[in-house]
Amino acid sequence: MKKNKQFGEHVEGYDIPVLNEREIRAAAGILFLVIFFSLMLIMFKNDFLLAKYAITLFLTDFVIRVFVSPKFSPSLIIGRLIVRNQVPEYVGARQKKFAWIIGVILSGTMFIFMVAVNSYSPITGIICLFCLVFLFFESAFGICLACKFYAFLFKEKAQYCPGEVCDIKSKQDIQKTSKTQLLIVVVFIGYIVLLSSLFNGQFMKKPYDLFGIFVHAKTK
Repeated sequence: MKKNKQFGEHVEGYDIPVLNEREIRAAAGILFLVIFFSLMLIMFKNDFLLAKYAITLFLTDFVIRVFVSPKFSPSLIIGRLIVRNQVPEYVGARQKKFAWIIGVILSGTMFIFMVAVNSYSPITGIICLFCLVFLFFESAFGICLACKFYAFLFKEKAQYCPGEVCDIKSKQDIQKTSKTQLLIVVVFIGYIVLLSSLFNGQFMKKPYDLFGIFVHAKTK
């Protein structure tokens, strides 16, 4: 019975239950794509149908992760299939559970307002934005923003964080950023500002059909 209640997996060489960060990032990318596309449909077509499905599935998936087991989460299973040929990167299961509890709270609130009550408001908009930011940072950078609160609320230190960020260590040369590189970033931002000021009018013009492929389709 104790084994069934365990959250995470026991892996040789790790003294606490862990999870595979690679499949977690893959799952986060899938959820981000679905929610982002749902948001685009709301913004440009005022269509909430996909959003309601996405919220319901999001909540269901996170409830399974937290209250059943991550190994039975549909999105994590799909993520595992996608990255099955990659070497696992193990992270502590405890802080991930805390982060996913936050996910349950956020998606549960969205479900109540948008699905059960069938309404939208600044509350649902802000929560949706938070979810997108959390999922984007997880999938793109491997940074679990919700896990950052774990150390503040609990005395114990998080173990086995992605990229070993929990361990205090000196950066390797390849990780260091020089002043020249920082200057390049600043110049690039200035370049973007310059483009927007000089060519914004040109960029706003709608492109024309170079080969006339779509003209016939429009006239039908």
